[in-house]
Amino acid sequence: MAKPSGSRLVIYAALAGNLAIAIAKFVAAGISGSSAMVSEGVHSLVDTINEVLLLYGLRRAERKPDAAHPFGHGRELYFWSFIVALLVFAAGAGVSAYEGIQHIRHPEPATNHTVSYVVLGVSMVFEGASWWIALREFRATKGSMGYFEAFRRSKDPTTFTVLLEDSAALLGLFFAMAGLLAAQVLDMPVLDGVASLCIAGVLALTAFLLARETKGLLVGEPAHPHVAERIMAVANADPDLRHANGLSTMQMGPNQVVAMLSAEFEDDCTTPEIEACIARIETTVRSEYPELTALFIKPQTPETYRARRAAMLAGPAPTE
Repeated sequence: MAKPSGSRLVIYAALAGNLAIAIAKFVAAGISGSSAMVSEGVHSLVDTINEVLLLYGLRRAERKPDAAHPFGHGRELYFWSFIVALLVFAAGAGVSAYEGIQHIRHPEPATNHTVSYVVLGVSMVFEGASWWIALREFRATKGSMGYFEAFRRSKDPTTFTVLLEDSAALLGLFFAMAGLLAAQVLDMPVLDGVASLCIAGVLALTAFLLARETKGLLVGEPAHPHVAERIMAVANADPDLRHANGLSTMQMGPNQVVAMLSAEFEDDCTTPEIEACIARIETTVRSEYPELTALFIKPQTPETYRARRAAMLAGPAPTE
């Protein structure tokens, strides 16, 4: 299923900005010898690689279902988003922390500060533009939810990943600017290394948030509650269905949902009537939610459903 163009727009904007910024930062770091500029260069390089991985994950996730993946490949995007979180922590935070510690142990004053300040200023402009595009796309999808709630409930990691990365980048640029300025004004080159440690801390926190959210998506999260509520409403409205007992859903990808409905049919329904009822429910729901990859309906009495549900929630019996 095709992804909305907005997700790719966000990633392409971030990719173009980060690539240009990474080159400029490394050049400035080579000229000035600033530890914070090295950390920022690594930061932007990691972000550039991350955008490439997200685009790769989007392309892989769009492949059609096959015999080996009957519900599609949507979770490929979740996997690559998790890899992005690991890269932010290992390559971004790790290298920045190492660079900061080394500069604190062996402080050397930076030179050619003007070059660093110009690069940082231009970087803020590019990162700010990328951040605004990501924020605008995130606002368009979050609805009335708050930002943190929308982040926790989002099923599409592309937008919130870029938004978090860009937010971390802007904060990192602030620390780099402050560290360079403080080291120059106070004649304390050790503060340049402290700025690198601050950047490492920002990246570590960003990686933690990304990893926590994408892990939940990768392991398996239910679809948005309104999807389940609508399926239950459609099922209960059908004349041949006595009662919809309950529903379980799983998000297989940003636009792929699998649902399992437990239902009790009228006792006098024939097999063809039950099949027609199932077809009506599925047709109605899919017309509203085309992302519904599969809907399984299992005939059950309410008592059987409740007993099995209670047993599942209770977990495995303790072993002696």
